[in-house]
Amino acid sequence: MPENLLEYKCPCCGGKIEFNSALQKMKCPFCDTEFDVDTLKNYDTVLNDSTPTQMDWDRTQNQEWRQGETENMLVYSCNSCGGEIICDKTTAATHCPFCGNPVIIMGQFTGELRPDLVIPFKLDKEAAVAAFKNHLKGKTLLPKAFKTDSHIEEIKGVYVPFWLFNSRANGHIKYRATKVRTWSDRDYIYTDTSYFSVVRKGTLDFENIPVDSSSKIDNDITESLEPFDLSQAVDFQTAYLSGYLADKYDVSEDKSVERANQRVSKSTEKEFSATVTGYTTVHTENVNIQLDNAKAKYALFPVWLMTTKWNGKNYIFAMNGQTGKFVGNLPMDGGAFCKWLFGIAGVVAAVALMIMRLMWLA
Repeated sequence: MPENLLEYKCPCCGGKIEFNSALQKMKCPFCDTEFDVDTLKNYDTVLNDSTPTQMDWDRTQNQEWRQGETENMLVYSCNSCGGEIICDKTTAATHCPFCGNPVIIMGQFTGELRPDLVIPFKLDKEAAVAAFKNHLKGKTLLPKAFKTDSHIEEIKGVYVPFWLFNSRANGHIKYRATKVRTWSDRDYIYTDTSYFSVVRKGTLDFENIPVDSSSKIDNDITESLEPFDLSQAVDFQTAYLSGYLADKYDVSEDKSVERANQRVSKSTEKEFSATVTGYTTVHTENVNIQLDNAKAKYALFPVWLMTTKWNGKNYIFAMNGQTGKFVGNLPMDGGAFCKWLFGIAGVVAAVALMIMRLMWLA
């Protein structure tokens, strides 16, 4: 349904235009014309009148879809070439597989689904590839063949959906602490232990706590890419999505609250415990945290995702499209690890032997 897709066309030559992260502008790759994002705001006015996508499937005898087969799939028609674009229900921006034009699926941004903020991409694909190669450097336990044989099979810039939570935490935490004093004379060693009940009360304000609202990406990956600089976030405009992929949330605000609460609780306990000083031991006895004025916003953050396969196993890497922070697990060379381990053991044994000889001579 063409009316559900948005493509940005160059008014000069008719070519597709995309958001250029280096220029922070829209640019036509054919005639090199540049446009400020603000000049394309009129494209976004269609959002106010858009309605969610409704798909009617043509079914013919002996070719009916099996039950549940189409539940997470939608089909659109490309405005440029007429080719079918097949994607799941959370896809918000993609490319036509036939003509390559970037398209934005407008129904994903209507009503309550429209993001409040977006952090535009600052780093391009070349920067992501360079970060991947740099990630491999200096890894002594990395198999040499992985460096030479592994190739990035897929790299894509994705706007990942996040919920941003603001709240005020009122905390009341009780600790059990001790102070231990030790002294001795010719005959005895004395220990005096004093016990204390320590209470901390206070209020902490939290702003823009990010929680990944896409089930497609592991939370460990997205949290490892933090922090994102929210001072560079701008009001959402579809123009920033042109040329990239994007998902809408499939984890609701209500389901994301639990993760936000965990982060608030952990941070509050850490801040309070840092004030309990001067004791020999400190143990937490009771924690009570109440939240006030909890609110949430919906935002899209830029992430470069890369995949490579080695020895039959897939490896996923990610880069913060704003700051360049890079994360990803690497394979380990078992032989190199054993050599490293035995080398450490040898050094420890040599040091221990030297100490024993010195004690014997003394």
